[in-house]
Order: sequence, then structure tokens, then C-alpha cells
Amino acid sequence: MGFPGEPPRRQPYVQPEGQVPPAQGERWFESPQPGHAPGRAPESTATPGPSAPPRRAQPPEQPQQAMWSPYDDGPRSRRPILIAVGALGALVAAGVGLAMLAGSEEPPASGTASPPASASSAPAPHTPGGKFGFAAARATDPHPLTLSELFKHRKASYGGQTYLMTTRRTDKKCKDAVVGDKLQKALTDGKCTQILRASFRDASGKIIGTVGVANLRTSAAAAKVVSVGAGKSREEYLKALPGKDTVTKFLGTGEAFAGGWRHGHYAVMVWFQYKDGHLPKKAEVKPLNRAAFGAADATVTPALESRSLTGKRP
Repeated sequence: MGFPGEPPRRQPYVQPEGQVPPAQGERWFESPQPGHAPGRAPESTATPGPSAPPRRAQPPEQPQQAMWSPYDDGPRSRRPILIAVGALGALVAAGVGLAMLAGSEEPPASGTASPPASASSAPAPHTPGGKFGFAAARATDPHPLTLSELFKHRKASYGGQTYLMTTRRTDKKCKDAVVGDKLQKALTDGKCTQILRASFRDASGKIIGTVGVANLRTSAAAAKVVSVGAGKSREEYLKALPGKDTVTKFLGTGEAFAGGWRHGHYAVMVWFQYKDGHLPKKAEVKPLNRAAFGAADATVTPALESRSLTGKRP
């Protein structure tokens, strides 16, 4: 775009999509170690002395049954199973009773009970993906652009530089706002419906230029428009829009920095030059580049970014 040796136009405001890391899982605690059933303490026996009266032999004591533990591997009592079976039977009997009771009730009169509110089955609004979102095509971004949307303020600032807007205009016949048969054909083939232009001067009054936005049907059509006439010497470009002030009235005379880029189905085109129209030297190309991109980024870029997010006017 423009003069040779300059850097290519950056893609406007690409915001990479981030990813949220998965939450870490919980660590489950281990079950307590199984304990052993308490054993029976050994019995102590006493030998009676010689003067002690004889005692009747006691019957042998029955061995004490050890307590059942859920961690033991031996035979288990069937009591918990019997209790569970009994509880299950009670629940079944209660359920049968409730069913019979419900069947015996009279149905309510028709029209007295309101049906439950059904959940809304409307699908969630679809947000187009991709780099340009809703602005990728006119089908998802159907509203026409307006001058107040793109060029609202007379003064615009970007990157520490201030640009003064001196005039603005909308053309519904897109071919009237450009120069070159190929460019006009590309706009017609892309179903261009409007080109909006505005002219600016920098704070010094030495650099002047015009920013234009063409509304095409698709991103592919916009890409074709900005690629027409690219090269060292351009013959297809945005037509400069002279102002009535003493500075921008010289727009369109002499050598200029001309080119464009796309934002979805919009083609952004610029024409920037020095006031006296001289051919810029190598060191003077960069200020022209900065002024063209600065005026565009201060005005049309925020509006088109908003279109990408919502498909509506800001």
C-alpha cells in the first residue's frame, strides 16, 4: 500500500481468545485403617489355701462373643441385612398405600388448575466467530453506516497526534467516490451500497488527507476492492475530498500516499499527501503513513470494532 519500502498494514485490533485452566480435582481422604475387635482379657485363677472350705465346681464360662466390625473378614451377623429388608418392605407398603389414596381422590374440575409455565425454548442468539465477528458480512451486520457514527467529532486524537476534520460526505453511488475503472467494477461486483468520506489536516497543517469506508456485501468482496491497483504506481484509489478551508482545499493535487485495508465486509481507503503536493522523500513517507493510520484509528476503527461485536450501530 502506498509508497515502496513501507511496512504492511497491521490487522486491526485482533483480540486473541483466552482459555480458562480447568479446576484442580479434590483429593479424597483414605478410609481409616480397620481396627481389630477387642480381645478378652485372660482369666486369673487363685488356688485356695488349706483352711479354705471346699467350693463347688463352677460350670465353665461361656466364651464371650466378639463384636462384629465392618472391617473384619470373618462371618458377619445377618441382622443388618434383615433390618434393611424390613425397611425396604415398609417403604414399598407405604408407596402402595399412597398410590391407592391418590387414585381415590376426585380429579379437579377442568379449567380450575393452570398448567405449569413451560421453559422458553427460544435458542440463544448466535454470535458469529472469526476475526471480524458480526462485521464479517452484511447479512449479520445489515444496518447502513452513518457519518455521525464514523466521523462524529471535529477533532480526533490518536497516538499523541491531533487531526482536525474539515469536511465529510456520503456517496450512495460508490463509483463516484473512487478513481479507476477496475476499482469501480470491484465495488459494483461487491454490491457496494455506500462510501463515507471525511478529510483531515494535522496540527501543523502540513499533512492533509481523506479517509473513506466502502460498505460491501462480504469480506471477500472487501478484500478484492483493497487489492485492486496495488503496486508502486496506483491508478485505482479513493478520490480525495477537498475542504473549503485554506489547507484541505489542496487535497487531490500532487503526489499522495494511497491505499487501503479491509475490516470484515468494509473496505477502508485513504489518500494522504503534503499540502504543497510534493513527492515525499524516504524520510517523509513515515509521517504520511502515521497520519493516515492515526486519522483512521481515531475515527472509523472504533466504530467498525463495535460493529464486529454487536452488528449494530454504536
